[in-house]
Amino acid sequence: MASLDSFKARKTLQVGSKTYTYYSLKAAEANGLPGISALPVSMKVLLENLLRFEDGRSVSKGDIEAIAAFLTNRGKAEREIAFRPARVLMQDFTGVPAVVDLAAMRDAMKALGGDPTRINPLVPVDLVIDHSVVVDYFGNNDAFKNNVAREYEQNQERYRFLKWGQSAFDNFRVVPPGTGICHQVNLEYLAQAVWTKEEDGTTVAYPDTLVGTDSHTTMVNGLGVLGWGVGGIEAEASMLGQPNSMLIPEVIGFRLTGKLPAGVTATDLVLTVTQMLRKKGVVGKFVEFFGQGLDAMTLEDKATIANMAPEYGATCGFFPVDAETLRYLDKSGRDADRIALVEAYTKEQGMFRTASSFDPVFTDILELDLATVLPSLAGPKRPQDRVLLSDAKAGFLAALEGEFKKPGEAGKTQAVAGTDYAIGHGAVTIAAITSCTNTSNPSVLVAAGLLARKAAAKGLKSKPWVKTSLAPGSQVVEAYLSQSGLQKDLDALGFNLVGFGCTTCIGNSGPLPEPISEAVNKGDIVAAAVLSGNRNFEGRVNPDVKANYLASPPLVVAYALAGSLQVDLTLEPLGTGSDGKPVFLSDIWPDGAEIQAVIDEFVTQAMFKSKYADVFKGDENWQKISAPAGQTYAWDERSTYVQNPPYFEGMTKTPVPPTDVHKARVLGLFLDSITTDHISPAGSIKAASPAGEYLRDHQVRPVDFNQYGTRRGNHQVMMRGTFANIRIKNQMLPGIEGGLSIHYPDGVEAPIYDVAMRYKAEGVPLVVFAGKEYGTGSSRDWAAKGTKLLGVRAVIAQSFERIHRSNLVGMGVVPFTFAEGTSWQTLGLKGDETVTIEGIETIKPRATIEAEITFADGKTVRVPLLCRIDTLDELDYFKNGGILQFVLRNLAA
Repeated sequence: MASLDSFKARKTLQVGSKTYTYYSLKAAEANGLPGISALPVSMKVLLENLLRFEDGRSVSKGDIEAIAAFLTNRGKAEREIAFRPARVLMQDFTGVPAVVDLAAMRDAMKALGGDPTRINPLVPVDLVIDHSVVVDYFGNNDAFKNNVAREYEQNQERYRFLKWGQSAFDNFRVVPPGTGICHQVNLEYLAQAVWTKEEDGTTVAYPDTLVGTDSHTTMVNGLGVLGWGVGGIEAEASMLGQPNSMLIPEVIGFRLTGKLPAGVTATDLVLTVTQMLRKKGVVGKFVEFFGQGLDAMTLEDKATIANMAPEYGATCGFFPVDAETLRYLDKSGRDADRIALVEAYTKEQGMFRTASSFDPVFTDILELDLATVLPSLAGPKRPQDRVLLSDAKAGFLAALEGEFKKPGEAGKTQAVAGTDYAIGHGAVTIAAITSCTNTSNPSVLVAAGLLARKAAAKGLKSKPWVKTSLAPGSQVVEAYLSQSGLQKDLDALGFNLVGFGCTTCIGNSGPLPEPISEAVNKGDIVAAAVLSGNRNFEGRVNPDVKANYLASPPLVVAYALAGSLQVDLTLEPLGTGSDGKPVFLSDIWPDGAEIQAVIDEFVTQAMFKSKYADVFKGDENWQKISAPAGQTYAWDERSTYVQNPPYFEGMTKTPVPPTDVHKARVLGLFLDSITTDHISPAGSIKAASPAGEYLRDHQVRPVDFNQYGTRRGNHQVMMRGTFANIRIKNQMLPGIEGGLSIHYPDGVEAPIYDVAMRYKAEGVPLVVFAGKEYGTGSSRDWAAKGTKLLGVRAVIAQSFERIHRSNLVGMGVVPFTFAEGTSWQTLGLKGDETVTIEGIETIKPRATIEAEITFADGKTVRVPLLCRIDTLDELDYFKNGGILQFVLRNLAA
């Protein structure tokens, strides 16, 4: 660490018998940064990072003073800073392609005459394999065993590759499958709240910070650990020692007062917070929670709110360290010396929240009285579309008429072949307790178990058309559900353990039983899923299910019992008990004292210590996998999972300057809120799709196609699946769903991949037009990688979501925004136009340049566009053809 230490902040801190070097905010305040004790805690973390890394080049004295200036400008003065996280977290969907890129960089380094072992993570990297388990089997005690067997059968190549990476790279650890969701493993084990590093004979202490290749990395903000999701592209740069370039954020203070009423869950709270913050508009901003409402809030509830930051659009939702943080660190089995350091360090730095803490200076403030929160769901297709439980039935019926265009069909049913029942619109075909949002939180999981116990005691069963599943976030959850006996109660209703990982929430719901799927499609039924996840975008959960609702785990169980969104759970019975009497939700809803009694008895420190004692070892399946050796990877050309990507083909030691875009064709015209799920390949691979044809050509049977997420290490599959979502609507073909486009001038309609490849063969560049919030959702690097490989040079939208904009730049694609009041609709575009953008060769960050659009009749119009390459670092990446090429050239030099 070569800090210039302009503010004489480098000091020592004694904690027990240990001495730590640290960068003191109190000292910096006394030596030229007056008033910084009034900064939000999240800004103090950024400030400490800059003090520690001040080198006069990537971090200047002026950058540090700009953080202090937040006190007067409230973060509204645009200033670029370089943030260096302590570590990087990955899951396997995004982690495999990142490791593929590192392996490809080693090959490229060798080709440039350099030392391949220079390509190595320079900060600790943890990859948790949690995204590959699919709910193929459910509803019985063999489901877990069978799903695990299927997972290993389908993912041998990927797991062998990751095992190679574990031995080939320094600073890189892999948490094997079947352990838990990366965010929960991070919360329960990996995160330390204060990080330490041996350096120049001393132990340096500093805030635990991270970036992660999953947008829900923000969950750990509930532990006072500042972190957020980035694309795999940015994460790789952080791993390789590059700073994470960012603008100093605005910080929205969210004051919580009061206490949640009886019967209201953390899920209800987070859906309320999500709706409020989406309405406020917090994209690209930090949110920091404060106020006396935090005094009685559990850490698990904080983590639930922090997890959903991508859904409310913020970079992060931060909770400062307080007494509850220390309690959780102890309960989850962290080292006593580490807990002592966390307490001493955060108190010394003014980062520890108490009931008497004064309110920091914020950009703006929102307020919520917890006592006003009511039971809620969110749906039918966006996390911010909250609906009160009491209004859920009416809300679904309104969506049936409007959103799904089926007026007058509320009573329609379709018989299910081979059964004595029929299903109608709103039939709950999936009820899943899934995803990190809630499976970290004992209060809602125990509530679900107790509700199942009471329901079973009254003789209720889940409806036969419901696919039920339980995918806990960690083995700790399984342990306390089993030891308390609640797992047997959940089993009785079909909520058997199906796996440890992110399942239904990311589209790993597995197929519906064939008779149900046939009935849904034959009757054109708007089937529903109720899941305790954080994402419910259309086409994400299951291809047969159109209406998706987020809900707390106990409500997931309740809807499995009711079987339909057309049942009002607040007024109508869930079913008939064994005594012939109707059973209402209020009859079986557990009270807070019951829930707390189970938590107090069964959620123990010993449980955490036992489950994490040997977390990197893995089960017998993992231990049996043999991995190749060597510092560079022996690529197998026959592999359909892992291939050497083309990013570095023909690469020279000095970059070739970018060129202007001349007479580009339009690949797609899209409306608002196009998500990375729409753009990036996700979910199942259709046999008739370009990706399916590729796999069939490589002798892969459709039953073994697996899913796009598991094939992210093969660019041939992924580029074929880009923009191929079954629900995407390219407005070049109005009224048609699916990834199609039109090739001009001949007007031939074909899959987007096929159209793009025709243009590529003709040497024609491409552009994409879109509306507001383009790239909303998960930090999917393939949404940018696939865009680049299809030949898209620029994306022109009304606005971008933070991560996707950054990822486009990182792949050498220019994001542009229209001037206020302009859109492709106001210009009257149809998709048969050509687009010329000059000035790219000499472009500057956030410069305005003009595009010339030529219509089919020869008419032209000039349109001002704002270049959303935001910083000088990003400009360097773009000029090099992407961030990986930039890093590689620097290391080779």
